[in-house]
Amino acid sequence: MAATLCSRLLPKSVTMKLYCGTGQHNHHLSENTQLIFEVLGNDGWLPLSQIVRHGSKAVTCHRKPVHFLKQKLMAVTEYIPPTPAAPPGALAPRVRQTEEESALAVLLRKYLETLFKEFKMIAMVQNNAINAEDLMVLKHKLKRHNISVKFFPNHVTRSFLSNSIYSNMWPLFVGQTVIIVSKEPKVKEMLQTLRHSPQMVLLGACIENALLSYQGILNYSKLPSMTTIQGELVGGLTMITSQTVSMLLHHPAHLSALLLQYVKQQGSGDSTNAVTDKDTIKEAAA
Repeated sequence: MAATLCSRLLPKSVTMKLYCGTGQHNHHLSENTQLIFEVLGNDGWLPLSQIVRHGSKAVTCHRKPVHFLKQKLMAVTEYIPPTPAAPPGALAPRVRQTEEESALAVLLRKYLETLFKEFKMIAMVQNNAINAEDLMVLKHKLKRHNISVKFFPNHVTRSFLSNSIYSNMWPLFVGQTVIIVSKEPKVKEMLQTLRHSPQMVLLGACIENALLSYQGILNYSKLPSMTTIQGELVGGLTMITSQTVSMLLHHPAHLSALLLQYVKQQGSGDSTNAVTDKDTIKEAAA
């Protein structure tokens, strides 16, 4: 046992000496121990770790499980302490920084307000990256029909629409939105001009204080013009008045015709009576 321990802990040269000594009889054991003390010194050697055995501890008392009803009662009646309130100076109130509107934005909003009051047709068109040349051609074509193209920032338009009767038009102003205005509702001319510019997509319009979608604008363009409607209305009214006059004059004319026929019948009856009287007189004279 001592030899194996020494072989693990001592150098190889020393262990060879020990192994040579372990092959002899017991009376040589003292020499081996003396050799170990010579190698390790007078202080001796202690193992690095020691194993200590303890006696077994028998557990004789087991804790009984708590009844289910008692667990529920304890869970219900458990004390929940209130959360401590923060001191009044701990949370400072948040102050919102409001930016003042610039003078240019105020001027544009006023101009937009007058534009909604004076013009009868206001159409919203989405600009899908049209180049400057095509935009210039589009403006020129619309100007022939007295239709103008206006550009306003979205934040100015939204600030105006949010506090006006046109608040339902607010979702249309997202991205690059262009406003096409006209003092008269020239919907057909606008649709024909926009048909040649696919980059400009018509979203909706406000025509004579009525909000219309794209399909509503198409239906409005199919209606006849105001002059045509006025002519049809005047023609219908004159026809009704002429019919009324003819109906009013029908009864007197019919009555006069009946009276004339009665007079004629009376005149023919008198002549026949006179002829018959003459014949009777001649017969009596003969």
